[in-house]
Amino acid sequence: MEKIQIVIGQKTYNVSLYDNKTTKSLKNMLPMTVSMGELNGNEKYTYLSQSMPTAQVYPGQIHTGDLMLYGSDCLVLFYEDFATSYGYTPLGKVDDPSGLAEAVGGGAVEVTFQMGVE
Repeated sequence: MEKIQIVIGQKTYNVSLYDNKTTKSLKNMLPMTVSMGELNGNEKYTYLSQSMPTAQVYPGQIHTGDLMLYGSDCLVLFYEDFATSYGYTPLGKVDDPSGLAEAVGGGAVEVTFQMGVE
C-alpha cells in the first residue's frame, strides 16, 4: 500500500492509502497544510478547494485513524471509534493511531498531509 504522512505538531503518523481514484486525486494535492475543525468530539474535518471523485460506502463503524472523504470535498480524520449511519469514501487508515486524540486536541488544529515512505 502506498503511504502518506500526517504531521500534527511534533507528531508524524503514517497512513496506508487505499487504491482508488479518490486517493489518486488526494495525492495530487500534496503536500498541503490545512486547518481542521472539530466535530462531535470524534473527528477533524476540512473542506478542500476542489471536489474529488467519490465511491461512497456506509461503513457502520468508524475506527480511530480512519481517513475519509465526506461528500466530494470534505476531508475527515477520525480520532475516536463510534457507530455511524453516514456514508463516506474511504481514503486510508493511520497505521498506528496511538496518541492521535491527544495530538489533535479539542479545537481546530493545523495538519500537514505529505507524501510518505513506501
